Amino acid sequence: MERLYTMKEASKLLGVHIRTIQKWDKQGKIRCVRTIGGKRRVPESEIKRILEIHEEKKIIGYARVSSYTQRDDLETQIELIENYAKEEGWKIDILKDIGSGLKEDRKNFKKLLKMVMDREVSKVIVAYPDRLTRFGFKILEEFFKSYGTEIIVINKEDKSPQEELVEDLITIISHFAGKLYGMRSHKYKKVVEGAKQLIQDP
Repeated sequence: MERLYTMKEASKLLGVHIRTIQKWDKQGKIRCVRTIGGKRRVPESEIKRILEIHEEKKIIGYARVSSYTQRDDLETQIELIENYAKEEGWKIDILKDIGSGLKEDRKNFKKLLKMVMDREVSKVIVAYPDRLTRFGFKILEEFFKSYGTEIIVINKEDKSPQEELVEDLITIISHFAGKLYGMRSHKYKKVVEGAKQLIQDP
């Protein structure tokens, strides 16, 4: 069933005042539907038509690894994204970062956020959800959607709740150990390896 946006939501997505949408509706420039109570709603297809998403907006492939030693994995992600886009017949731009998924100041992640908020992006393609953000993926997905941007995940890993919790705990420990001791220090490696053995031991 097609999503219907309230006038407030539609005005935010289209970047125009609610009264402008009401005027367009009267002039037949936009197709609105009415609820049982007589309230206007704007179909998602109308939002996309007016924004001309598929013609004007960019499709971005985003790839990320945590360290420079994982460059091979970075290239694998990029290849997956490019092959997916090629099969769909899409032209894409690639943005990539080397850094923790917990870091909010990743250079190209910040660039991507700005592009989305400037309504320049129709789709963001990632190999896995945690490549974009380690936590809060669903919130980020809703945030992007509010600007007319869809997130496409190529591989959705089917992990058990225990596996996800273990992975998240190790990520958090690694992140803060890196801040305390530096990513290349002996103490950092010792803390992370110790945490892995302690958490992953049955």
